[in-house]
Amino acid sequence: MRNWKKLLVASLACSALFSTSPATVDAAYELNPEVKTATPALLNAAQIGVLKYESEDPALQNLANKDAIVVMSFGTTYKDTREKTIDATVAAIQKAHPDVKVVTAFTSHIIIDRIKKNEGISYPTPEEALAQLKKEGYTRVALVSLDVIPGMEYEYNRGVFENCKRDFKKMTLGTSLMYWQGQEEQADDVADFIKALATQFKKPGKGEAVLLLAHGTPQPANAYYSVIQAKLDEMGYKNVYVYTVEGWPSLETVIPKLKKDGVKSVTLMPIMMVAGDHANNDMAGDEEDSHKTILQNEGFKVDAYIHGLGENKAIRDLYVARANDAWDALEAND
Repeated sequence: MRNWKKLLVASLACSALFSTSPATVDAAYELNPEVKTATPALLNAAQIGVLKYESEDPALQNLANKDAIVVMSFGTTYKDTREKTIDATVAAIQKAHPDVKVVTAFTSHIIIDRIKKNEGISYPTPEEALAQLKKEGYTRVALVSLDVIPGMEYEYNRGVFENCKRDFKKMTLGTSLMYWQGQEEQADDVADFIKALATQFKKPGKGEAVLLLAHGTPQPANAYYSVIQAKLDEMGYKNVYVYTVEGWPSLETVIPKLKKDGVKSVTLMPIMMVAGDHANNDMAGDEEDSHKTILQNEGFKVDAYIHGLGENKAIRDLYVARANDAWDALEAND
């Protein structure tokens, strides 16, 4: 389990903003000792990091431990990339926990329906997976997220945790691939991500650039992309730019920077778990509105690296670490 520095907040007002509750582990802050009666709202607001719930119901407490891990992903209808990314990552998590039942669940109901129709494979939603585990007598569950940032999809995972935790003796929820940002001696997930990502490309030379395509989210978590860009600059990755397909910054934001920096040749690369529709069509397709075509029409030479993050072993190792965090929290005695 990663060790986070625990800080005492100097005042009651600060405690209301930055604090932890008994429902959290590995959080960055703890309640000021002066706070004697924390309200449910305060405790809920303070839930950060790996989340943990332990039932106080005697009927559940007295049950024997029977453990499982549920790995949650948005999913993809692209079978080849699913096998190389999601399946490979789940296999790595299973290898790290060989004696534990590991279940894959998809959060996209549309993708679940299409896979069942086209391939005859039935993936459960997280809620369905947990209902089945409860039926099979499992009492403790570690939830693992394959999300890249804690955006809208990760909020789905938090919702699953909050809505289903009381059905089990104990439940934990791990963080997304990037969560902590290195402040106050926390881990720097963003720097670790960049180091892992850099194993699949070389630093651009003169007149070259790498464009990292993220998904984007309508939540404030979209700001993570600015953090990634700032960290790239700080770590000396010149002419490596982050942009999104459904958020900010967009391709239109990046193109003027490319021209200003004298870039002539670009490599497009998704920073998504899978190389699905966004990577194959929005990014690298031949349509007039694809990123590849737009850039070519702007005079750039364009190459595309069409591989999801899950194909990168260094990235998979980080996801295994996130799964281990959730598992360690499940095993921890409070």
